[in-house]
Amino acid sequence: MSEKVKIKIARNVVHLPAIALRGLVVFPNNVVHFEVGRTKSIAAIEAAMHTNSSVFLVAQREMDEEEPALHDLYAYGVIAEIKQVLRVSDDLVKVLVEGKTRARLLELDAGEKYLQATVRPVAVRGIPADKRNQVEALVRSLKDCFEEYLSYSPQISKDVVYNIVSSDSPLYLSEYMPANLLFKYEDKQVILNESTLLGRLEKLLTLLRQECQIMDIERDLDDKVNARMDKGQREYYLREQMNVISEELGDAEDTRAEADTYRGKVKALNLDEESTEKLLKECDRLARMQGSSAESGVIRSYLDACLALPWHTATEDDLDQAHARKVLDREHYGLQKVKERILELLAVRKLNQDVKGQIICLVGPPGVGKTSIAHSIAECMDRKFARMSLGGVHDEAEIRGHRRTYIGAMPGRIISAITTAKSTNPVILLDEIDKLAGDYKGDPSSALLEVLDPEQNRTFKDNYLDIPFDLSEVLFITTANDASTIPGPLYDRMDVIELPSYTRTEKFNIAKRHLLPKQLKNNGLEGRVTLTGSALYAIIDGYTREAGVRNLERTITSVLRKCAQKVAAGEAEKISVSAAMVKELLGPEKVKPTFISRKDAVGIANGLAWTSVGGEMLPVEVAVIPNGTGKIEITGSLGDVMKESAQLAVTYAKVHAEEYGITPDKFKNTDLHIHAPEGAVPKDGPSAGVTLTTALISALSGIPVNHDLAMTGEITLHGNVLPIGGLKEKSMAAFREGISTVLIPRDNASDLYEVDAEVKEKVRFIPVGTLSEVLKHALVRPGRTPARAVRGVPQATSLIANDKPAEGHKEPAAVM
Repeated sequence: MSEKVKIKIARNVVHLPAIALRGLVVFPNNVVHFEVGRTKSIAAIEAAMHTNSSVFLVAQREMDEEEPALHDLYAYGVIAEIKQVLRVSDDLVKVLVEGKTRARLLELDAGEKYLQATVRPVAVRGIPADKRNQVEALVRSLKDCFEEYLSYSPQISKDVVYNIVSSDSPLYLSEYMPANLLFKYEDKQVILNESTLLGRLEKLLTLLRQECQIMDIERDLDDKVNARMDKGQREYYLREQMNVISEELGDAEDTRAEADTYRGKVKALNLDEESTEKLLKECDRLARMQGSSAESGVIRSYLDACLALPWHTATEDDLDQAHARKVLDREHYGLQKVKERILELLAVRKLNQDVKGQIICLVGPPGVGKTSIAHSIAECMDRKFARMSLGGVHDEAEIRGHRRTYIGAMPGRIISAITTAKSTNPVILLDEIDKLAGDYKGDPSSALLEVLDPEQNRTFKDNYLDIPFDLSEVLFITTANDASTIPGPLYDRMDVIELPSYTRTEKFNIAKRHLLPKQLKNNGLEGRVTLTGSALYAIIDGYTREAGVRNLERTITSVLRKCAQKVAAGEAEKISVSAAMVKELLGPEKVKPTFISRKDAVGIANGLAWTSVGGEMLPVEVAVIPNGTGKIEITGSLGDVMKESAQLAVTYAKVHAEEYGITPDKFKNTDLHIHAPEGAVPKDGPSAGVTLTTALISALSGIPVNHDLAMTGEITLHGNVLPIGGLKEKSMAAFREGISTVLIPRDNASDLYEVDAEVKEKVRFIPVGTLSEVLKHALVRPGRTPARAVRGVPQATSLIANDKPAEGHKEPAAVM
């Protein structure tokens, strides 16, 4: 029995040349053409053509395998008959074959010339009687599913459609459909491997349904993509039409390429998502516009302004104390307290790198070096410097920028200063902040509240940019002449540093070390002209009268210009300017003596006033007119507060008349005229109270007032002397006019610490608490004991400074 089996197997086994197919599965009863390029495959075809034209076709598992072995091939293939061979070239042959029989691969001999396969033909098992209805149902389902498949793939040839629709043979459909439909070769091989007809139909139906589902998804995706493409193509078409029209008109400009350039720059900035999205939208708008349109120019200006900002560019701070002190001493003479305050600021920044919100306000008279101090701070810290003048600014948009809805809109001055500095942490000088003015266009000082507030300026939004910019790293320095005109909320955000007036000695040293060398260089007179010390003092005393040194520099320049004229004319090669020569060059002295009492006189007292340009002497005169009716006349452009002080002085004089030998009838039978000279200058403030009372008592009693004494202080109805503001500037005025003694309120004694050391050496300060003490020191009576004076240090150590705000922060013009 076993011998018969062997004989049967031997008869069923066939030895044929074999071709390993890549990505192709051939079914029985189907005609297929393919190309052959491998040497062994071409040799197998030639061998088959010399025998019976039969060849075994089997698919490779992996398409990349060049020399397939048995395990690289599938188990089932097809015995095919070669119908036609066409040699295209030496390395390529086209073959037309027809599948005959399904066969199983048993052995493979990879010979030197071609593959030799040992195969056994294997037929598909038929349909059991009890499964016929099931097969019929499968055939119908296959045809229904094929119709759905056709709706997704209408490009299938009509012959294929006809053969499938017209056939009812399960075997034919199981071989024809996978052979002619677009399935993956792995899926086709699964069907070829199936040995039962029922199993083939089930797998074919499953595969066809999967393909329908996949193709349905592909159709949805295609529809969406096509819809987007249609929209894009429509925009592209319209844009191309616009470009052609522009070219015909001669004003073509490719905004798309320009927009792409801007888009790349915006992405390179690495801003936050919201800002990046806004800028990219502007790029898209530009791409859709005609290059010559006005709106495209607006967008370009906006994008250029945004890209010009130094979003991530910062300088490294140099906080070395020795370097900072060297720079400050080189650029500025004196101002020791100011320099110490700046060094303290740098020290804090060195110890705490994250410190924010230090807004410095430099307050002082014109010409004392506020702007140059700001320059020096920037140089000390090795930061970029930008300056913006606020004098006369009355529009809020100057600070925050204009909205782009307006024609000619531009960023505000803050953003412009950042752009100019090219750094996120520059030193920005806000010059003349006390001269801001508000009107119907808005209040710029209110706009500065956000700029100078460290809690808000991290996300400062300029109206033009409309995207946040971080100002927290910026060091803002403001300057002002009169702190009283700075709005309260703005003043509260700043750390105020006061710059005092310069003394005569300080002006001399500044002129000698800084002003004169600078102007000699500017006028080309280095080594040709010298100014003696007496000449500089002559210019200071006779031709300039100021708190700072601005006019002093101008006068020195005027002298040097006249010297340059002589040198250029050949009159002299070198000139040494003396004090006498200064008068020849500049003419008579321009500084007239201040009207103050230079000798003991009745009814004249020397007061002290504070102004925005420094301290001033302000004498008060009182005249008693006999045969009057008790009327009081007040002249000299005095303000309401000063007039009230005059009323208080009159009341005090009436109450204490007997103490100074004044008869009560004198107030009834005489008129009083109170006057403050220089009537064109407005004067106000309460600190003239002691001066008014002293002059009034002197005029009524006939007792002269000490001419070498000046005074300041507010009075009460009961004769107490209250503290005042501006003591430093007032003491400087007394020093400048050669006054040797100054009466100050007792509560201001501690303020002498702020007074310049040179002033305290030359001027005696006497703290007083009541008007009786003032009159005791001021009135010159026969046999009076000289008053004990204090030079710089309060006489009484128990005195406490009053916390009343400095008077200089409240009073305009000349403030007594």
